[in-house]
Amino acid sequence: MVRRRSATLAWNAIGLAFALVMVFPVYWMLATAFKPANEVQTFTPQLVPLHPTLDNFRSVWHAPNFLVDLENSLIITLTSVAIGVVVGFLGALAIARFRFYGRRAIILVILMVQMIPFTALLIPLYLTLNRVQLTNTLPGVILTYLILVLPYTVWMLRGFIVNVPRELDEAAMVDGCTRLQTFYKVILPLTAPGLVAAAIYGFIQTWNEFIIINTLNGASKWNLMAFLAANQTLRGTTWGPLMAGATLTSLPVVIFFLIIQRNVALGLTAGAVKG
Repeated sequence: MVRRRSATLAWNAIGLAFALVMVFPVYWMLATAFKPANEVQTFTPQLVPLHPTLDNFRSVWHAPNFLVDLENSLIITLTSVAIGVVVGFLGALAIARFRFYGRRAIILVILMVQMIPFTALLIPLYLTLNRVQLTNTLPGVILTYLILVLPYTVWMLRGFIVNVPRELDEAAMVDGCTRLQTFYKVILPLTAPGLVAAAIYGFIQTWNEFIIINTLNGASKWNLMAFLAANQTLRGTTWGPLMAGATLTSLPVVIFFLIIQRNVALGLTAGAVKG
């Protein structure tokens, strides 16, 4: 009993130390965001702001293009996630439920696409979009992010749909449901946790991306991540406003995850109950 208790305490201590290591960068970002310039640039690190200020947040909020880039981020992310989840779910449904020629080849292509580093495709992608006049536009970035998100979405949702027994489809159709009613009354509710997980992945992936949009678009069509990257120049970096901007940029992701997390828990709990 004593040995088991000692082992538990040791593992708890390791877990606590690991959690502190993971949380410390977030705390340092928040602390730096509230520090005045003289406390940020001091040679002696200060864990707690001695004279907290909101000047860094005001500087970021009134910075050129911040509100424009915020609007661009919301438009690009929400549109990409919405279209990606809908198209990905329909593609996963077709692959999981229907038998057609080339189905295995499509699954193999989806896996292969995920293995290719997307940065390796930037030059041909830029040339292709430039040919159809989609560079420096939001639709061009949305289309690119769809290509980035769809393979993983299709692959993940396929796993959820495959785990739904076909007998449920047949039972619903025997009870008088059409194929469309079976889709949104049986398959859709049972795969809701997968849809939420895919939405979370797509939101984080598109919200945090800056290499692609920085390559395809000019400053007026950037998102917030490209805006933050542009604040690091050869002349130096103003760390206070940068950390304040990073804090503001992180808030939508945190809020979105907190809202969706409850739905994930409810969906998993409902799926675990057999009736």
